[in-house]
Amino acid sequence: MKKPTFLFRIVLFGLFLFQTSQAQRKMITPEFLQKGDTIGILATARKVDITSLQPAIKLLESWGLHVVIGKTIGKEENQLAGPDWLRATDFQEMIDNPTIKAIWAAKGGYGTVRIIDRIDFTHFKKKPKWVAGFSDVTVLHSHINSMNIETIHSFMAMNAGTAQPLVIESLRKALFGEKLEYRIPSHPFNKKGTAKGELVGGNLSVLYSIMGSKSEVDYKDKILFIEDLDEYLYHIDRMMMNLKRNGYFDGVKAVIVGGMSSMNDNEIPWGKDALEIIQDVLKDYKFPIIYNFPAGHIKDNRALILGKTVSIDVNDKEAIVKFE
Repeated sequence: MKKPTFLFRIVLFGLFLFQTSQAQRKMITPEFLQKGDTIGILATARKVDITSLQPAIKLLESWGLHVVIGKTIGKEENQLAGPDWLRATDFQEMIDNPTIKAIWAAKGGYGTVRIIDRIDFTHFKKKPKWVAGFSDVTVLHSHINSMNIETIHSFMAMNAGTAQPLVIESLRKALFGEKLEYRIPSHPFNKKGTAKGELVGGNLSVLYSIMGSKSEVDYKDKILFIEDLDEYLYHIDRMMMNLKRNGYFDGVKAVIVGGMSSMNDNEIPWGKDALEIIQDVLKDYKFPIIYNFPAGHIKDNRALILGKTVSIDVNDKEAIVKFE
């Protein structure tokens, strides 16, 4: 019997490395919450006062959870919830505190990217916990997802008093490990088909701002979710064109478009709304697309587990998103 050729041995070794890397990058699901657990609320971006968080505290306590309020709540430095070092320290202490099982961002705005490189995730990677929020928290979602750890895209703690019951229930289910499945009425722009893959993404402007950084997540073979708020329409076109020209859509399995809210236009109109812009940029791709999904800067902001494998089915009647 002939010995394997040198080239054949190289091919076998390459397959072994590929299989090993695939096994190594399996996503980690933090421990789901149970009654009696503790959840922390802090601000990584804009300032927020304790009064506006009372509904969130009451909500969490009604779920049987204990609440720890971060040092950033009530602090301010211009727009921000205190200086960068304080916001970084507050987050660091909460991710390293073994008694805190989840962290819920109080408010978005801007500022999380200013502290992300100050955070040491060494302990967090060994013992991950849920991080929940959306908008500017996309920095944390993407950074943590790139470490193969799941996170929860959800409404902010400061919105607990006005959030819809379905929205609140979706966060509770995500935190406590109950089944998540959404059936959304069909949108005229939807592109039919089925797909299965890890869900990644968040706020389009934030994703655009961290492109090329170590906080960027790999979109290949993923299902990409995007949403945005208060952007000029030509900015939406510019960001989508940048993602397209850089090949970000070439490897994705599907795209889910959430709320595109309160957009601005110039004196000379752009000529398309946000969904029409996205439809135009993505028109030549064959993967399924869901438009008008209930997540983002809208009242119906359902929880999504980013990093989790989801299956989608887009048909004439509805779009179905199931989390495994």
